[in-house]
Amino acid sequence: MPVNSCFQHIAYFAVSTNLVNFLRDRLHQDSKAAANSVTNWRGTSYVMSLVAAFLADAFLGRYWTIALFMLVSVVAYVALTVCAAAAAPSAAMFYVGLYLQGLGCAMQPVVTSFGGDQFDDSDEEGRRRQSSFFNWFYQSLNVGSLIGGTVLVWVQSNISWGLGYGIPALCSVLAVAVFLAGTGAYRRHQPPAGSPITRVAQVVVAAARKWRVEAPAHASELHECEGDDGMSATIQGSRRLAHTDQFRFLDKAAVETAGDKARPSPWRLCTVTQVEELKCVLRLLPVLASGILFSAAYVQMSSTFILQGDTLDPYVGSFRVPAAVISIFETISVMLWVPLYDRVVVPLARRVTGHERGFTQLARMGVGLAVLAVAMVAAGTLEVERRCVIARHGMFDTNDGMDGMYLPLSVFWQVPQYVVVGAAEVFTFIGQLEFFYDQAPDAMRSLCSGLSTVSFALGNYLSSALVTVVARATARGGRDGWIPDEINRGRLDDFFWLLAVLCVGNVGVYLLIARWYTYKKTVD
Repeated sequence: MPVNSCFQHIAYFAVSTNLVNFLRDRLHQDSKAAANSVTNWRGTSYVMSLVAAFLADAFLGRYWTIALFMLVSVVAYVALTVCAAAAAPSAAMFYVGLYLQGLGCAMQPVVTSFGGDQFDDSDEEGRRRQSSFFNWFYQSLNVGSLIGGTVLVWVQSNISWGLGYGIPALCSVLAVAVFLAGTGAYRRHQPPAGSPITRVAQVVVAAARKWRVEAPAHASELHECEGDDGMSATIQGSRRLAHTDQFRFLDKAAVETAGDKARPSPWRLCTVTQVEELKCVLRLLPVLASGILFSAAYVQMSSTFILQGDTLDPYVGSFRVPAAVISIFETISVMLWVPLYDRVVVPLARRVTGHERGFTQLARMGVGLAVLAVAMVAAGTLEVERRCVIARHGMFDTNDGMDGMYLPLSVFWQVPQYVVVGAAEVFTFIGQLEFFYDQAPDAMRSLCSGLSTVSFALGNYLSSALVTVVARATARGGRDGWIPDEINRGRLDDFFWLLAVLCVGNVGVYLLIARWYTYKKTVD
């Protein structure tokens, strides 16, 4: 699975990283239209990931969903390559290929879940190997993004768009070949269990109908069907879930009354496992919410970090290093932190905590939330020094990074903040992959894994809203504000301090969520 995902992400980042330039150079869109096109495409891709996850859990199963969506990706990349190689590319054909590619890449939560399915989480060794899988799986994504976002972008910019898109098309074919070649080795296939949305709706309706019924004090008095194999008869392939005391009002859906015996219906009487499915999802939502602010701060790498770096000296001798390229140090940081975490940090933590994974999943994510606050402090500290350099040299209006005039301060001073962001990513984003998979009901793992994607998407929207609000609120009364067009007259340091404070506050709220959270338990 990691090799398959690496090929997929080489192809994806080769297209997405330089997409705005293709739209401007080959389809002749202006900068604003091109930027909006990229944003709309990415947003649609995030939404489609939930569609793919729903199809996998409800109807197709994870294996066949991956196979189908990967074939869609191949068709998409071929269409994009044909357009890129044409002397006068068709905008309509390009957008059809682009959105098909977004649809094909929407299977990512399903791939994550299918990979996790290959490990037996009923024993300690299986859980250790599963946890290690998520680390190395994420590593493969970063290798893919590094190659696609650098080597292939260089090919597009310096050789030809046709070759720069043809290589991703070849990678998509190789991804399909690698996935299908492993068919005989895949050990577990979670069968589709019907619509999870329907099951959730049945619990809500049944509980609402019985709002006057008192839930019993003992869980043994609640309704639970069992098949001959000890599995829940109402959810195919799903292990039974143990009753939990949170959200007790939902237990009413599993209270059997005289009317239920006379008129049996899943919209009137649900099993304990079905009720606990909904409880699992509800417990995940506050954790998801904490990831939104994390993502909003994380994506500053592609916005305010770039604005800051554009004014700094990009030269090493006669060689120019654009500010956007410095983000490669974040990718390198992740690639170094993954083996360090898996081979050093986890064994050491295991000795101290006695936990099989070194840290609990919630603890791991919490560490990342705190580390990101340090990255914002590092960015703010550099901004204070940048403003001091501007003041010393009187470069408020003569240096904007656009006229070949740069501050006498190297862009490589940004490296520490990118490295710290990479460390935070390893703890939180990989922790999210593992957590949302592990804490989801068996029949909803793809859909719940998609929640981490939703969290990241909402974080992007929050970042845009935060920048807009801060820029307008601080520019009242004729002031330049924190984030003006002339960035040297702004106060990016204050914006970074604000993000650091928000990150710290997020950690505080997260600690309350982690203390409240109840881990899922299955009935053996």
